[in-house]
Amino acid sequence: MITGTAFKDKRYAVLGLARSGLATVETLLASGAYVTAWDRQDEARKAVDGRAVLADPLTIDLAGFDGIVVSPGVPLNTHPIAERAAAAGVPVIGDVELFALARPDLPPHRVVGITGTNGKSTTVALITHLLKQAGVPALMGGNIGLPVLSREPLQPCDKGAGVYVLELSSYQIDLTRSLACEAAGLTNITPDHLDRYAGFEEYAFSKSRLFAMQGSGQFAAFGCGDPSTRAIRDGAAARRAEGRAVCADLGAFEAEADRWPSLQGPHNRENAAIAIAIVRELGLTDAEISAGLASFTGLPHRMERLGRHEGVEFVNDSKATNAASAAPALAAFPPEPRPRVHWIVGGLSKSDGLEECADQLGNVAAAYTIGEAGPMFAELLDGQVPVENCEMLCEAARRAFGAAAPGDVVLLSPACASFDQFRDYEARGEAFRSIVNAVAETGKVRCAQDEEE
Repeated sequence: MITGTAFKDKRYAVLGLARSGLATVETLLASGAYVTAWDRQDEARKAVDGRAVLADPLTIDLAGFDGIVVSPGVPLNTHPIAERAAAAGVPVIGDVELFALARPDLPPHRVVGITGTNGKSTTVALITHLLKQAGVPALMGGNIGLPVLSREPLQPCDKGAGVYVLELSSYQIDLTRSLACEAAGLTNITPDHLDRYAGFEEYAFSKSRLFAMQGSGQFAAFGCGDPSTRAIRDGAAARRAEGRAVCADLGAFEAEADRWPSLQGPHNRENAAIAIAIVRELGLTDAEISAGLASFTGLPHRMERLGRHEGVEFVNDSKATNAASAAPALAAFPPEPRPRVHWIVGGLSKSDGLEECADQLGNVAAAYTIGEAGPMFAELLDGQVPVENCEMLCEAARRAFGAAAPGDVVLLSPACASFDQFRDYEARGEAFRSIVNAVAETGKVRCAQDEEE
């Protein structure tokens, strides 16, 4: 794990003992800090019982603490811990801030930070892959599900210092004060998570703080496909030397794009452009980049190719939890010579429409709506594309496969959260994978009602 002398003999309270919270406690204890920890779940508290003081920061005197470390899932705009900490003069921080404070004790290294509404995980995974393929020590951490404090420190090698590649949500940036990344990227900004912010402007400002924490000589690359991202880029460029805050070149390696099976679609071109700009900054050659792009296999649930059956391709894009992220998935399959996409869409909607997808509906052969938003989406899409309101994922897959012709694509890109029917987008994607696996075995989609019949 990562430890730091900056924490020795300091007092911290840790609220929330899931993956990042538990890693935080372990780091602080190993660094010689005094730790008070709390979680609402009895089982979570057992993991640190006897090693940390178990007490709820909402009920104890916070005077004298050096920090309250909270999970990014704690809504600071409504949770009482923010007010209590402010009254005691104690900063509320996250595990990424602890990593930033521990950096002086780590072997020589560099840090890449990636944020944005969509595309963060793919960009982080691609940067990490490109570095590793070129022989540079690299590891992923942060919002991608791997607490950075739990990782073993990177050691330099003959290719140079290791690179920590961090996916950073707006929530994590809100809890960070001193992370100065050697290179950082912003994929895009569209309205999201507005239950945690006073409005879109505040959400965008949260993203911009990643670049405000950088030094004037450090590097930043931007997707520049939307006005808010361009505005943040312009602000960053005004404070830096020429070429240190750039719009990523979408044409980089474009002639080779057909060799990137896991980076299809305009959104993935943007992700790739940012990754290319950053790894060039970190010293990779064009030959190393080209080889790494061709061998990248992508991440589960993000434009993931699940296989081709009877000439029909199945694509799992369950991570598309809003319309802005579903739109480029639709754009990845242009209608040549006819609309090819059988689009499974729906779930728990984050908005009242699919406006961002409107320009891509010409690619859609038919839409199969599911979940709570299904009836609303069916009504919105009626008259623009053929629509079938299916309610359940399996039924939608059955109808889509039954209607698809060789060369068509059955695309799960829901434009919605999953919580009406599934634990999370991963569970939804795994359910779709199971359906496709059954098609490979039996040649047909089989649903639960089939067994009942």
